[in-house]
Amino acid sequence: MTSILGISAFYHDSAACILKDGKIIAAAQEERFTRLKHDSSYPYHAIEFVLKYSKLKLHEVDHIVFFEKPFLKFERLLETYVAFAPRGFLSFSKAMPIWIKEKLFQKNLLIKKLKSHDKFFKDINKIFFSDHHLSHASSAFFPSPFDEAIILTADGVGEWATTTVAIGRGNKLEVKKEIHFPHSLGLLYSAFTYYTGFKVNSGEYKLMGLAPYGRPIYVDKIKKLVDIKRDGTFRLDQKYFNYATGLTMTNEKFHSLFGQKPRVPDKDEINEFHMDIAASIQNVTEEIMIKLAKSIKEEYGLNNLCLAGGVALNCVANGKILKEKIFKNIWIQPAAGDAGGSLGAALALWYIEKNNTRKLNLNDEMRGSYLGTEYKQEEIENQLKTIGANFKVYKYKDLIEITSKFISNQKVVGWFQGRMEFGPRALGARSILADPRSEKMQKSLNLKVKYRESFRPFAPSILKEDLTDWFDLDVESPYMLIVADVLNKRKIEMSQDQKELFGIKKLNVKRSEIPAVTHVDYSARIQTVSKETNKTFYDLILKFKEKTGCPIIINTSFNIRGEPIVNTPKEAFNCFMGTELDYLIIGNCILDKKEQNPDLKRNYRDNFKLD
Repeated sequence: MTSILGISAFYHDSAACILKDGKIIAAAQEERFTRLKHDSSYPYHAIEFVLKYSKLKLHEVDHIVFFEKPFLKFERLLETYVAFAPRGFLSFSKAMPIWIKEKLFQKNLLIKKLKSHDKFFKDINKIFFSDHHLSHASSAFFPSPFDEAIILTADGVGEWATTTVAIGRGNKLEVKKEIHFPHSLGLLYSAFTYYTGFKVNSGEYKLMGLAPYGRPIYVDKIKKLVDIKRDGTFRLDQKYFNYATGLTMTNEKFHSLFGQKPRVPDKDEINEFHMDIAASIQNVTEEIMIKLAKSIKEEYGLNNLCLAGGVALNCVANGKILKEKIFKNIWIQPAAGDAGGSLGAALALWYIEKNNTRKLNLNDEMRGSYLGTEYKQEEIENQLKTIGANFKVYKYKDLIEITSKFISNQKVVGWFQGRMEFGPRALGARSILADPRSEKMQKSLNLKVKYRESFRPFAPSILKEDLTDWFDLDVESPYMLIVADVLNKRKIEMSQDQKELFGIKKLNVKRSEIPAVTHVDYSARIQTVSKETNKTFYDLILKFKEKTGCPIIINTSFNIRGEPIVNTPKEAFNCFMGTELDYLIIGNCILDKKEQNPDLKRNYRDNFKLD
C-alpha cells in the first residue's frame, strides 16, 4: 500500500493530510491543535495526528509532497520589487531576511522539521514540491464525482498565478490558462476586507455577510480599480493598491476615490458606507466569477465545473453561478483555501505523477469532510472527569430525543460528535446548534455565545430530502458552500415601513418561518445533511422535525470569535463554560450548565485575538 503525506504551510492555514493508495484517510488544519486561528507555522501537530490516525511512522511514508514551489514564489517577490522600485523598500527590507533565512531554503527547513517526527526518517528523495494552483485544482477535481470537468481556481496569489483554468479528465489534469500577480480577484476582495476594517485572510466572509445590508452604489468606482473584460479576465490598476510592495492593502489614492480612510477595527462603528462598500465589491466579484464561468464553458464545452482557491469560499458567488445554469453540475472543495492545498498536492502526485487509475465516487471522495480527530466514549469521559465536569451518560436513542427537545425549547447546544471537519465550516461534528424558528436567536447567538458582530448570519442544516420544500435549490450542498433563497411560500412579506429600513435596522424584521437563518435578502447558506455521511446529525434533525414539523437546525461552528473550532473534549467544555451555551452534548454525555461547578467558569474571550 502506497502512502502519501501532503503538507501546506508558511503562509496561512497550514495543514496536513494522508492518502493510502489514493484514498483520503485523514486531514486537519494546524490551527485546531495550536489554537491560533489560521496558523501558518509548520503543521507539526497536524502531521502527528494524520500519521497516528493512519498508523504510520514518518519513515514508513512513501512520499511527502509540499503544496507549492518556494523558489518560484521567491522569484515573484524579487521581480515585483524590481518592477515597483524604489517604492516598497520598507516592505522589501522586512521580507528579505525571513526569505533568505528560512523560506528560500524551504526544502532544508522541511527536512529539519520532518526529522523532528521520526529519528529514522532519512530519505530526503521522498520529498516533492507541487505548484500552488495545481494543488488547488487537484483538490477540486480528483475528489469530485466527475470523470471530466473544467476547474476554476481563484485566490490571492500562489507562486505567480492568482486565477487558473484547468481541464481534468480521468487521472489527468492540465492547467490551460492563468492570470498572474498583481492582478488578483482574491487580493481585490481582501483590499476591501482591509478597507472596511476586517482582518485580511480571515474577515472576507464578514464582508460577504455584511453585503446584503448595503446597496451596490460604488460599483462604478470599483471599476476604476479593475478593468473587467467580456470574458471575465481582469487587470487591477496598481496606482490604487499597496499590497504588491507595501505593508497595507490600499493607499491614499484608493481612500481618496471612495472618500474615507480605512475603518479602524474595534474603534470605528460599521456604518452605511461600509455596508454599501461591501455590497459593491460583492457585486463586482460575482460579475467577474459569472463572466469567467460563462467564457470557459463556451470555450471548453464541458458540463461540469469544479471550484477551489479562497474565492471559492464565497458561497454567495457560488450560488449565483449555480442559478445562472451555466454548468449542469458544480462541485466545490470544502477546504478550498490553502489548507486544502495539502490534499491537492498529495492527489496530484498520486494521479498525475504516478499515473494511478482513478475510480469515480458518485457522491465524492471527501467522506463528508469528516477527516479529523475523533474520541472514543472512554476518552471523552476521562477528559471530562479530569476537568471536574458534571455529566450524565445516555443511550444513543435517548441522547437524540433529549437533545432535540432542548433545541425545540429554544436552548442553545454545543454538539461534539464523531470526526472533526476538515475546512473552515462546522458541518455537524463540532457545531453549536439552535432553533431556526426563533426571532431572537440570531442576535442572541451572535452576542451571547459567539461574541461577534450582530449582523453575522447563521446557516441552516436541513435534511437533504426536505431541501426543495424550503429553499430555491435543487442540488445538494453538503459543505455549506452555496447560498440560495428561502422559498416564497416560507417567506413573510415585509410591510412598507419595514422595506424602507436600512442597514442594521433590517436585522430585527421577521422574514420567514425560519427567521434565525434567513439573511436580510431572504437568502441562506445551506448545508444538506444525509444519513450516509453523518447519521448522528441526521437523526437529530429528523427527531427535531418530528417534534416541530421543521426539518432544519441552526448550525454554527463550535467556537467564539477569534478562536479556531474546538478540537478536544476539554476545549469543548472550556468554550461551554466560557459562553452562554445551555447544554453540551459530547459523545454520549450530556452536560447541563446549571449543574456545573461555577468555579470552572472563566473569562474565555480574552484567550483569543479578535479576528
